[in-house]
Amino acid sequence: MLDEENDDIHPLFHGAPSTTEFKKLRKRLIRDTREAIDRYGMARKGDKWLVCLSGGKDSYTLLAALTELQWRGLLPVDILACNLDQGQPGFPATVLPEFLERMGVPHRIEYQDTYSIVMDKVPQGRTYCALCSRLRRGNLYRIAREEGCSAVVLGHHRDDILETFFLNLFHGGKLATMPPKLVNDEGDLMVLRPLAHVAEADCEKFAQAMNYPIIPCDLCGSQDGLQRQQIKGMLDQWEARSPGRRGKMFSALMNARPSHLLDPSLFDFANLFPQENDGA
Repeated sequence: MLDEENDDIHPLFHGAPSTTEFKKLRKRLIRDTREAIDRYGMARKGDKWLVCLSGGKDSYTLLAALTELQWRGLLPVDILACNLDQGQPGFPATVLPEFLERMGVPHRIEYQDTYSIVMDKVPQGRTYCALCSRLRRGNLYRIAREEGCSAVVLGHHRDDILETFFLNLFHGGKLATMPPKLVNDEGDLMVLRPLAHVAEADCEKFAQAMNYPIIPCDLCGSQDGLQRQQIKGMLDQWEARSPGRRGKMFSALMNARPSHLLDPSLFDFANLFPQENDGA
């Protein structure tokens, strides 16, 4: 289903390079996205997904992959792209609406000035990400409910998941990361990450090749020394010294052995004893 030439392709891929390298990249993205959707049971026939579009490389890649899968009959859900304009100064508000109109993608553009709240509440020198993310998520949940969506779909990729694991390990004292699928606290919406198996490098190569109109996040990007950036640098160094290490670490997250960890809530150590020898 993914071997067609570029003359049989969704508009989101029109203008794509015709090189063999790009075709392999595109097929890998679609394959990895479909694999995650199937592995974690994300899609139910007739569901409607709110696909969050920030204007970054990851969300453009997410939208393209999901739209192609839907177009080919491999993803039986309705898609509504959504951008939350958070009121950042200089945000190019017309870029995403014009792009989505041109591509024929159903969408909703929402304006909520969370930027002013973040700047007012977060002391100077502290990171904005936690409050910014919480306010954004609350608005996206509201929009999903208003639009009759069953899921909020985010563009976090494999590297985001790995970085979050090490953030929790080093700074949170726990083994946890972004799950590919969860239900929100209210119990009425799923949060999905279909790019869970996709490498960040593939998202970057894809978005550059497609020449998507990237919108940077100036709020987070304005802060140096964030813990996540330090983790990313550490992983980059490991990958440079031992290519393929990111893939190995990600495989480990899918191959947990509770009996070989130390959490008695996950494994019944208290009742673990050798079998008694009855002398027979």
